[in-house]
Amino acid sequence: MKQYKYRINGNLYNVTVNDIDEKNIVTVEVNGAPYSVELDRPVNKPIQSTIVRSISNSVEAPKVAVAPKAAAKSQSTVKSPLPGVVLNIKVNVGDVIKRGETILILEAMKMENNIHSDKDGKVSAIKVNKGDSVLEGADLIVIE
Repeated sequence: MKQYKYRINGNLYNVTVNDIDEKNIVTVEVNGAPYSVELDRPVNKPIQSTIVRSISNSVEAPKVAVAPKAAAKSQSTVKSPLPGVVLNIKVNVGDVIKRGETILILEAMKMENNIHSDKDGKVSAIKVNKGDSVLEGADLIVIE
């Protein structure tokens, strides 16, 4: 396991690269959000340099397929629709919320974006903190 810190376009990313498995899949955490990264070809050199180069060159690396891990069936995870910085979290763990309610404000490209709940429910977890930089598809809030 290797840990790295990167600043890309002014945003800080904490990246943890875990081991590669026999199916050429690597588990990577970016700012605490887990991703399964499937490499397009077998790696002959150390996996860390391949992943690091992909992440540092572009947030969306052209030759790496990234898919966030799914939440449990009884829960719904609100994901970031675009990369940005968390400006404000409008809910707390345990709050009962309605579909369409603003639960978080995300700044992206100097614009504030209201992130809304996709269903009625109760907030069971908040995966980010105010000031965190998040990538597109990162888990923000879990609703049950």
